Amino acid sequence: MLWINKILPLLLLPPGLCVVLIVGGLVFRRRVLLWLGVVVLSVSSMPVVGDALMRQVEGGSGRISVSAIKQAGAIVVLSGMVEQVASAPYGEWGEAADRFDGGVELYRAGKAPVLVFTGGQLPWQKQYVPEGELLARRAILSGVPESVIRISGIAGNTEEEAVAVRRMLKGNRIVLVTSAFHMPRSVALFEQAGFTVEPYPVDFRVSGMKRLTVLDFLPSADGLEQSVTALRELMGRGYYFVKGLMAG
Repeated sequence: MLWINKILPLLLLPPGLCVVLIVGGLVFRRRVLLWLGVVVLSVSSMPVVGDALMRQVEGGSGRISVSAIKQAGAIVVLSGMVEQVASAPYGEWGEAADRFDGGVELYRAGKAPVLVFTGGQLPWQKQYVPEGELLARRAILSGVPESVIRISGIAGNTEEEAVAVRRMLKGNRIVLVTSAFHMPRSVALFEQAGFTVEPYPVDFRVSGMKRLTVLDFLPSADGLEQSVTALRELMGRGYYFVKGLMAG
C-alpha cells in the first residue's frame, strides 16, 4: 500500500498528468489532449496558482508563539527534512528544516520533558540511516540532553509515524511539529492513534506579506513545485478520508 501511496500520485500530479495527456494525444491522435497537457502544465506552473493552493492547505496566517503552546508529555517532530549525501555524517538540510528548529525551541522553552524524532525511512531506502537517528545526533550537538531524546520505530509515512510513536509513549498529550501544509492530516492521524494533539506548524511556504507582480503569472519551476506539493497533500487527505469512510 505504501508503494501505491507514493507512486500513484506521480501519475495524477501536473507533471505526470501532463505526460499522460500528451502521450495519449499522440497515440490516439487527439489534438485536444495535447493542448490540455500543455494547459495543465502551464497553469500549475504559475506562482499565483501554486501559492493559492499552498495557502489553502496551510490554512493559517503564520507561526504560533511558543509561549502560547500548552504543556505536554512529549514534543513529536515528524521526519522529512534531511537529504543523505556522501561525506555528510548528519545529512544536509532540506526545505522542512524548520521542523527540527521548532522542536528544539519548544524543548528549550520547557514545553515537554521528552523530544521525539520519528524514524523516517522508506522501504526502498534501507541503505540510508533512519532520519530520526540523524536528527537525534544534531539535537545533541545543539545542546539537547541525550537522555530526553527518543527515536520512534521505522516509518514510511505519517500514518506509520503515528502508530510508531503510540507504541513508545505512555502519555496521551503531545505537541506535534511538522510543516504547516502537512499539519491538518498529521493531527488527524495522531488523534486517530489516541493522542491529544497540540499543533505547532512550521515551514510555511507562502508569505502573507507577498505582493503580486507580473512574474506571479509566468510559469516557473518554483510555481510548479508549490502546486505539486499542495496537490499531493490534498490527495493524501482525500485518501485518508475515503479510508476512514470505508473503515466506518
